[in-house]
Amino acid sequence: MAHICRQLIGVGGSCAGWVGLIFATATNDWVRTCDYSMATCLRIDELGGHGLWAECRVSPTLYNCEFLDQTFSLPAYVLVSRALMISACLLGVPAILLVLMSMPCVRLPTNYSTTIKKRRTQAGGILFIIMAVFGTIATVWYPIGSNKDKKLMSFGYSLYAGWVGTGLCLLGGVIILCFQVALITSPSRENSFFYSRRSGTAREAEPPSNHAKSERV
Repeated sequence: MAHICRQLIGVGGSCAGWVGLIFATATNDWVRTCDYSMATCLRIDELGGHGLWAECRVSPTLYNCEFLDQTFSLPAYVLVSRALMISACLLGVPAILLVLMSMPCVRLPTNYSTTIKKRRTQAGGILFIIMAVFGTIATVWYPIGSNKDKKLMSFGYSLYAGWVGTGLCLLGGVIILCFQVALITSPSRENSFFYSRRSGTAREAEPPSNHAKSERV
């Protein structure tokens, strides 16, 4: 029961992290920059919001966005961050399906052995960790590149969502893999044998009640 709860926690955390990565990819408030000096920006209360897909002008009376449709003229950090975040979002689909189909409570029409379920769990956990790696590179490189290109003022809510999603995907993937390692290292009665005093030969292990009867003979 503890193993199932651990796997459910890993799946839930990974799914929440995947949603966070999708939210960060779709929104355009990664960093906020200023075209003037710090004091001037604070006085006029006008900042520029930058994301993967648009650049916005944010002020108390104006919110205007310009989409970044000139792909080949964009900086490298924007293009790479786009590719990494899109890849992380797409990898979430097979990762979740693999982990869900390998859960003990799921019964599929075709008979799958325990070994296949273990491999699917391992593959799903590894995919979640790869998603976390992609998200980490994108959410760290983007603000560094923006700071070199423009005057960085603060981080936006999209970047925070990306960091939270990355952390949850990493934590969920590690928990799923630890669950799998615990299953592999835990003792199993499936292929165990016991020694019968009466016949002096090894027999395959039976349920505990039958084993107690054999010991009394």
